[in-house]
Amino acid sequence: MTFSGFPPSALRLYEDLAADNDKEAWRLRHRERYERDVRAPMDELAAELSTYFKESAYRESIGSGEVTVLGPVRDTRMSHDKSPYKTYQGAYLDLLPCLGLWVHLDRHGLYASGRWYPYAGAEVARYRAAVEEEDGGAELAAIAGRLEAQGFTLGGDRLKSRPRGVPADHPRLGLLRHRKIDAGRRFGPDAGLHTARAGELVRETWRLVRPLLDWVAARELTPQPRERGVDVPS
Repeated sequence: MTFSGFPPSALRLYEDLAADNDKEAWRLRHRERYERDVRAPMDELAAELSTYFKESAYRESIGSGEVTVLGPVRDTRMSHDKSPYKTYQGAYLDLLPCLGLWVHLDRHGLYASGRWYPYAGAEVARYRAAVEEEDGGAELAAIAGRLEAQGFTLGGDRLKSRPRGVPADHPRLGLLRHRKIDAGRRFGPDAGLHTARAGELVRETWRLVRPLLDWVAARELTPQPRERGVDVPS
């Protein structure tokens, strides 16, 4: 089937799930709605996005090009929150390890982004060195500025203060604080989420964020063989 949007009941499901998140409620009240109103449209959107990006100019850097849809069950093993079900429906397309494209639906609407999420300090150290370089850092700052002008928010895990040895007046201090980057745009229900327009918004967001991901990939800031004892620097 062709993706035609998420019905209004999809967002209401996540409102209900936030208030009543247990296995009994899921079985009796939420699961059927989830499969019909959330999972089925997200599967259709993922298939549409997969086809589009396989056939686009990005194909060479995308591996399989298949958008993966996540399941609804939360992994609570390392979390204090033991509620069993996610309050969002996510899907992603990996370009390289720890570098890719993301979309999720929750009770507030749709969110689409590009993400760099290293798991070792070596990548973060290389990232900061690249930001410190005049040419590379200026290029990233320009990319970030364009994205913000296009309605993106540059988020992700970052230091509250500043990295050791970095002066308070560094011109790219905001970028140097990042240990992960999530550059994305959020779309509320009035943006056309209940129509095929939702797919267009995700495709446009994923196209616009590619310069940021290409900047990361060009500098080999994705995981290399991990060294024993290396952690994320402060």
